[in-house]
Amino acid sequence: MEKFTVDPVDVMRRYRTIAVVGASKNPEKEAFTVPAYLQAQGYTIIPVNPTATAINGNVTYPTLSDIPLELAEKVEVVDVFRPSEQLPEVAMQVVEMKRQTRRPFVFWGQLGLENEEAKRILSGAKIDYVMDKCMRVEHRVMVGWK
Repeated sequence: MEKFTVDPVDVMRRYRTIAVVGASKNPEKEAFTVPAYLQAQGYTIIPVNPTATAINGNVTYPTLSDIPLELAEKVEVVDVFRPSEQLPEVAMQVVEMKRQTRRPFVFWGQLGLENEEAKRILSGAKIDYVMDKCMRVEHRVMVGWK
């Protein structure tokens, strides 16, 4: 299967509200610096982490299903910072979220993350995906950052 069903740069251009599964409160980790970068670029970040109450000034939710409905209905992309073997579980949560809210539009597995089972789950639910790509890198491509 392909690494993505939708152009990663197009995702960065079109969508502005991102739930980040596996967001980190550790400023030395990519799961902290990438969402912080995106927030600084004007994206709305909704961190998902069961061990934090707030990350980078944003209220943090333990799971995707814990995001309040009125906020979940705004999520356009779910960006995932979890090990590849956990992607099918997160994909199933995303499918359930879409069933309830008609969102998200895109599932994004960060750089180094890819899972064929997750791709099948998402494809079956008609949810576009990007895997093994970094949102910060793709944003910089979009804006022509050197």
